[in-house]
Amino acid sequence: MFFFFLFFGCALLMVIGEAIVGTINYEEEIIQIPRGLRLFTCSWVPANTEPKALVFLCHGYAIECSISMKDTAIRLAKAGYGVYGIDYEGHGKSSGLKGFIPSFERVVADCSDHFSSICEKKENKRKLRYLYGESMGGAVILLLHRKKPQYWDGAILVAPMCKLADDMKPPKLVLSVLIMLTHVIPRWKIVPTTDIIDISFKLPSKREEVRSNPLCYKGRPRLKTAHELLNVSLPFIIVHGGDDKVTDPSVSELLYKTAASSDKTFKLYPGMWHSLTSGEPVENIDIVFADIFSWLKERTEVRSSLRLEREHKGDNDTQFPMAPTAGKKL
Repeated sequence: MFFFFLFFGCALLMVIGEAIVGTINYEEEIIQIPRGLRLFTCSWVPANTEPKALVFLCHGYAIECSISMKDTAIRLAKAGYGVYGIDYEGHGKSSGLKGFIPSFERVVADCSDHFSSICEKKENKRKLRYLYGESMGGAVILLLHRKKPQYWDGAILVAPMCKLADDMKPPKLVLSVLIMLTHVIPRWKIVPTTDIIDISFKLPSKREEVRSNPLCYKGRPRLKTAHELLNVSLPFIIVHGGDDKVTDPSVSELLYKTAASSDKTFKLYPGMWHSLTSGEPVENIDIVFADIFSWLKERTEVRSSLRLEREHKGDNDTQFPMAPTAGKKL
């Protein structure tokens, strides 16, 4: 374990840890953003080979990357992908009031800035870029795609929070009052909701693991944060548990059916719960990741080939430029 400081313009970067675990190089960094906050970032990169593509993690509400999404990241890195995560403001090891998201736009901007800085490194410029989001992270990556529509090569949506399940919402009358109160007491933890941990993770051992993780926020959603989540609207493989009681599987299916994309996949897993990539028995998790890896592999091979063809054509056009055609100068 070591740390050192680097300055990039107005951003402070502090490398706080690096380790090689088996065939994966794991690294942690703290970046200081212009708003004065310090955000925790981490990465899992194949140690002995060049990553075939980049995958950027967006975690769910009250969760974080380094522990909660570690198993997912390791699976992806072992499959040959460079994996990068960031803890949102108020989450995990990042600074800010725990569980408080004052603005969804800030979360999206922070993720966009950090992920883009990774993509624009010299060694990464030609690599494909995928977004991977779980629950609220699914909503974040849809907004990232809206922010830079041509920048990303694909998205993996795991039980995306495009709409909360009806059982998770407060009654309409209560909801109307809560929305009015967001302007008065935005940080109060008063939103009535079911215990998300109990209905997200099927395995009791996994529930206890999340509850014992000090980086996970376990209080009620803060009022302003809940208002931001309820206002997320829709624009890819979607994977969703059929028995999800946190986010609505039917809305994922609607997104699949109505999206303009000509390349879209929807996988519904009967009997699986909300945390289908971490809270299910191993055999169920393996099924989900088999579908994710198959989707990634197919698109990475095809898109990499197309990109090489375009670059090769561009090189030839540069070497053998077309003769200018005669014409009048206007």
